[in-house]
Amino acid sequence: MTVAGENGWEARGTSRGNDRAPPRGIAVEAVGLTRMFGAFCAVDHISFEVYRGEVFGFLGPNGAGKSTTIRMLCGLLAPTAGVARVGGHDVAREPRRVRSIIGYMSQRFSLYEDLTVAENIEFFGSLYGLAGAQLAERKAWALRMAGLSGLEHALTHTLAGGFRQRLALGCAVLHRPQVLFLDEPTSGVDPLARRAFWDLIYDLARQGVTVFVTTHYMDEAEYCLRLALIHNGRIVAYGSPREIKERHYGRRVLRVRGEGVVVHAHRLRSLPCVREVSVFGGNLHILGEPAEDVEAEVRAALARQGVPMATEWIAPSLEDVFVTLVGGGGKRG
Repeated sequence: MTVAGENGWEARGTSRGNDRAPPRGIAVEAVGLTRMFGAFCAVDHISFEVYRGEVFGFLGPNGAGKSTTIRMLCGLLAPTAGVARVGGHDVAREPRRVRSIIGYMSQRFSLYEDLTVAENIEFFGSLYGLAGAQLAERKAWALRMAGLSGLEHALTHTLAGGFRQRLALGCAVLHRPQVLFLDEPTSGVDPLARRAFWDLIYDLARQGVTVFVTTHYMDEAEYCLRLALIHNGRIVAYGSPREIKERHYGRRVLRVRGEGVVVHAHRLRSLPCVREVSVFGGNLHILGEPAEDVEAEVRAALARQGVPMATEWIAPSLEDVFVTLVGGGGKRG
């Protein structure tokens, strides 16, 4: 599981996303969706709904089944069982109709590195049937949106990762799709580029685009109105970030800070009142009960080792919840 650190970067989308009531109407629906590769079950009878105009997160570790799911929803991979609908259309029965109303951005950005910025936009625009004045208008919009005005003639491989990322997004939405699928779109880019990218995602959502985004960054999940947590091909939690924390955790976490405290994580796991110990950067997050005994035992154990520390009770993060629900491990999907 990859995280940006204990506190992460400022989730500016949280205040404008998580507490809104979900829009009406269903844009994406999965019912018992399953994908087998021989005897291996990559996606195991999952069901969920995504509302129109919302930013929906599909969260899980690498290999949990996120990419397999998104490929089925886009009509790129046939499900073994179950039903997937996008924009009210059955993906298995109407794949061409579905592809005409969606945009898709893979984690590799799907750009032609030896083409210029403008040539990439023009190429993808032609695939969507854009031409003439319509293509010129959408090309100008994509350049403004991506902050690439003035770089039209730059070869794509010379761009920084954040610019390639935004160019890929612009290419994916040239045809004004109803639903946008983003498969780990911020993987490999720096935190500032990730933040700027999420601002673009929210701009699109405000324009009515439904955004379905997969990620393994826990802090990014806070940007989503609702999300599903997937592990070993199964959905283990579903709802808004706040709902998931309250439903599956409902308790506060003891944070332990101090130089060298992480070295003693294994020792603290053996304490009678401690249930779980997770490492967050240079700190520890500890879950157990009753709370007063947990803090007293932890402080006493570290004091016996001569470890200076400070403790405080904090609200659980999504990673706290995920660790509680699934622990370690995972499988390829």
